[in-house]
This record gives sequence, structure tokens and C-alpha cells, in this order.
Amino acid sequence: MSIDEILQLPQRKLVVAQADVALDKKSRNEIFILMVEESRGSAGGRAAGSGHRKISKVYGFSCDDSCEKVFETEDPGKVEQFDIPYSAVAMDITLSDGRPYVVQGIVDPDFVASYKAVAGRV
Repeated sequence: MSIDEILQLPQRKLVVAQADVALDKKSRNEIFILMVEESRGSAGGRAAGSGHRKISKVYGFSCDDSCEKVFETEDPGKVEQFDIPYSAVAMDITLSDGRPYVVQGIVDPDFVASYKAVAGRV
């Protein structure tokens, strides 16, 4: 599956990127996509702390001229090593064909560095 296909899946996901995600620009970027499995009672705001976010799968992409998948796991023991960015917000991205798209995510080089370290260990 391409990065565009994964980003457009209906399942909730968190996108963590080194830089703004503009897949049509062919710019250098490191992008991790954490697929979210919502627990019962976890509404968007998780009022009063009910419910929680659990990551079910992680993809990692390295982008330059194009985006190449460099990491993928759904092994619970590996997935749980990825910290969840609770500061993620609605993030505008651009797909490869130039279309704008909105995802939940964050541009955070520190998170990306920690994810790369985890991905390198697993």
C-alpha cells in the first residue's frame, strides 16, 4: 500500500512527520503513521479521561523523490514502544496528486528521531 492509500484509509490515524507533509513537492521527509484502535468510550475529546488510544499498527516512510516504506509492524510488543503524541492536532497535508487532505498529526523532529530509534531496534 502506498503512503497516499494509507493516509486516506477511514481508520483513525496519527501522522508524525519531520517536516510539513507535502507529498507532491518531492521534498525530504520522514513520516510515521500510527493506526489508532479506539477503545469503547473514547470520544474525540476523551472527556474525563474515559477511553484511551491504542496503536494497532505503525508504518514508517522515508521520502525524498518519492516515499518508500521503510518500516511496518503490528506486533503488539513492538507497537507499544512508540510513544503516542497526545499533542496531535488537525493537520493539513498535500497528497501526491496535489489534493489537500486533513489528518490528525504533528510535525515533531524529536518524536521522529525517537521513532527511528525504536524502528531500528525492532
